[in-house]
Amino acid sequence: FSKGQNRGERGRGRGGLQGGRQSVSGEMPKYITVSTFAQARAAEINAMLKAVAQKSSNSLVFQTLPRHMRRRAMSHNIKRLPRRLQEMARKEKKEQSKTKCRKARRRHINLVAEFNRRQRKNIWLETHIWHAKRFHMVKKWGYCLGDSPTEKSYRACYRAMTKHCLLQDLSYYCCLELAGKENELLKQLARICSIETGLTFQEACCLSGRFEGSLNLYRADRYPKDVLGPVTFIWKPRDGSENRQLWIWMHPALKQDILRELKAIFQCSEPEEIYTPEPVTTSVEEEKQTDVVLRLGKKRKKEDKEGEKAVPVKKIIGDGTRDPFQSYSWISQATGVVISDRTMEILRYRLIGPLSHSVLTETLKAASLQTEMADSETELNNWWVENCKNSEKVSLHQRQSAIFELLEGLSSPSEMPPGTILGLTVGDPRVNLPKKKTKTMPDFEKYQDNDKVRQLYLKGVPVDCAHSFIWDQDICKNVTENKISEQDLNHMRAQLLVPGSHLDLGPCESKIPILLVQQPGKIAGEDRPGWGSGWDIYLPKGWGMAFWVPFIYRGVRVGGLQEALKHSEYQRIPHTPNDFPDCQAKKRMQFAKELETSLLEKFKRRPPAKRANYVKLGTLSPFLCPWGQLTKNWEGRMKASREFVHPSSPHPEHCTTEGHSFSDSKTEVVKEACPETGEVEETMEITSSEGVLKTEDVSGTQDLCERDETMTNDFIVLRNEKLLMQLSAWCYPTAGKDRRVRLVSRLGQKEMTGDVFLPILTSYPRALVWVNLSLLRKGNPELHAMICIPTEDDLLHLSKDRLFCGPQEPRHHDIFKHKVQKLKEEKKKKKKDNMKALESDPLSVPDKEATEEHEDLILGLWSDALPDVTSHCSRTLLGYVTRGDFSLAVGCGEALGFVSLTGLLYMLHNQPADKKGLVLLRTPASLQYRFARLKIDI
Repeated sequence: FSKGQNRGERGRGRGGLQGGRQSVSGEMPKYITVSTFAQARAAEINAMLKAVAQKSSNSLVFQTLPRHMRRRAMSHNIKRLPRRLQEMARKEKKEQSKTKCRKARRRHINLVAEFNRRQRKNIWLETHIWHAKRFHMVKKWGYCLGDSPTEKSYRACYRAMTKHCLLQDLSYYCCLELAGKENELLKQLARICSIETGLTFQEACCLSGRFEGSLNLYRADRYPKDVLGPVTFIWKPRDGSENRQLWIWMHPALKQDILRELKAIFQCSEPEEIYTPEPVTTSVEEEKQTDVVLRLGKKRKKEDKEGEKAVPVKKIIGDGTRDPFQSYSWISQATGVVISDRTMEILRYRLIGPLSHSVLTETLKAASLQTEMADSETELNNWWVENCKNSEKVSLHQRQSAIFELLEGLSSPSEMPPGTILGLTVGDPRVNLPKKKTKTMPDFEKYQDNDKVRQLYLKGVPVDCAHSFIWDQDICKNVTENKISEQDLNHMRAQLLVPGSHLDLGPCESKIPILLVQQPGKIAGEDRPGWGSGWDIYLPKGWGMAFWVPFIYRGVRVGGLQEALKHSEYQRIPHTPNDFPDCQAKKRMQFAKELETSLLEKFKRRPPAKRANYVKLGTLSPFLCPWGQLTKNWEGRMKASREFVHPSSPHPEHCTTEGHSFSDSKTEVVKEACPETGEVEETMEITSSEGVLKTEDVSGTQDLCERDETMTNDFIVLRNEKLLMQLSAWCYPTAGKDRRVRLVSRLGQKEMTGDVFLPILTSYPRALVWVNLSLLRKGNPELHAMICIPTEDDLLHLSKDRLFCGPQEPRHHDIFKHKVQKLKEEKKKKKKDNMKALESDPLSVPDKEATEEHEDLILGLWSDALPDVTSHCSRTLLGYVTRGDFSLAVGCGEALGFVSLTGLLYMLHNQPADKKGLVLLRTPASLQYRFARLKIDI
């Protein structure tokens, strides 16, 4: 070796121990303190002994033996282990969980107990187990619901809605029943709705019980503010008395607000009765019952009656979920009105598609008449026997059956009057189950020249045929309790002489009252009328799977929450509760915050280099629609200029907004060199509504009060049908000579003049309008896309070049970038300081005040109070998209959303006649604007 280098130092270069050549005398201390040295070594020895005594893996004791000593018997017999390991094995035996084996868990008694326990927090529908095996399940609104199928069926579900049939379980919708005098009900219900929005509870066709109605509810005497949400209602047909029954169906997210308002207007403060069901048997109690059965030696045999009594009674899924200490019926001492909660007492299925008639007529058969009891000991069908003795009710049942059979002669449910109601009593659908799954097809030749089908198409269902026994709670309870179980039904099938032949139950066959309600589908707009029409089936509880499986065997496709969302999107109607931004502030904030949280978490999961910088893209709020600030800014622009003056066209190099006539906000283009390419880019400096550059004193966190101000409930959604009809006519472009004049006169509307729209602006300064948009060229709109007003240059360029897609937004300057970089440096520095502090003083706590101060500061997101959202970009903001995607129905990108009423009138007033309704769409993560056609369907 070379001089000064020993064998241990060979090969140690610059990365060697202690940096290479170093004397050993410098590493060794000159002296040591014996007590301190012994104390330190003692602690190390204790730690080593503790580590040796503890197991470092999850293996059992017998698994630590050498492989040649392992035996299978050692896993359960401790005495076969070596004596040195027996004590540790005994401890492990006690620590093992007492979980039952899978065979025990899959026993029927234990399955029912487990299902009842799991339904306490989130209610299960009766079809839950069927959905859980085939759907992605989500927990929403207190229920566990199927969101979307696990198989690839996006286009298949659309084809089913368009050409065949799609089935949905809507039993999670809530039903409130109102019973009382008709005059008293109508008097108070008129306070929570308005005739300006369309139908009310007093509509004659709905009041008779012949048709279903739909409307939007408001807080008492607060229209057009404080909307509660959309509902559908059904009146029970008159039976000669002044007392009436009314069902109001609503989304579960709106139930508490509507129930609270109904109890307030009817003064129902006292519960009529407290429903105390049998408490759900817990798993511990059922284990005790099982132990008792085993000790007594009872076996679950059919012949052993005592053994059957020892077995817990099976509970219907969805039946034992109510709180026994909570009332579900309230009565008013002043008016005598009774409000009952019938949620989960009435099941609701929806069939969508043109062949819904064929599926219904193939699956359901009218109940046969019965005049004698099947068994005097049971109450099976006793209500049906009593009704069959009445000649009038028998005649009514025969007429209902004849009308139900005629439905097969109609090519689509949309041929029936909207909201038609048909009552019926059917037999057990499990008896008509086919041998294998088949796709039901209609037989139009059977009813091709039938006058009865033609009369049904013209006149609809008579009023008396809308009657159904499902309104009677005692009958529904009888039908639910006396249902024949699947086990007994399969036992009867096994005894058939010819396997697979029709099973005739005779008088023992159950009779189930149902209610069929026609859904009209798409009724707004001119294209695809009647698309998405179908039928709703109302059933008594306990019969969910008995009807569900026969429907499946007729070839229907099942959809979940996502398919319901697409169904409403293709109909271009608002979806509950996503598209009701003006509903109760608490609910609306909850929906918006949940969506914002999920989108923000998804944004944070991406690497910083792969995230979109929304500040540079000019997107102020990519995860939340600031409706309150949008309407407030447009109101300020209107007050700044009382008359609509057409502004001059902004030049691309001077990104002046089109709305500078409403406010004095200014923008300035700044040349910024891109650090990666060195090229000079056009960047747009962010400006506030007062025109002051916000480049200094930018706070790292946003004031919560100012942020919540963007979602305040000081705006409304315009639902006045008369005004919406007027706006719809104004949005229609002129394609020929005097076409607009002819259209407006045909619709009975007025021309757009200052005398007409100025009163509208005065009455609704902060209003939103529901609109639908279709892209002219390529493009796929997304959630929270921005709806903007095109400038004169944009429209001129489009008229010259029909292939012009749209302008581009100049890149903005990120004023928060240096704040984020500074924050990162501070975090690194504090991390080093904290490590040093921990080494010196282990009890010291790191200071978290500075980190909490900037926890909301994220690169690419606007972290300060939002400026004027209308004039932030080069194109004036008009509204936001709440739902957007490529539409399979029209073959192009379509979007649904809200725009400011003030901004819409401003745009329509300044646009040329042949360009009316043209807007620009820009997705949050893009700079490209695309032209779209704006419409208001009524």
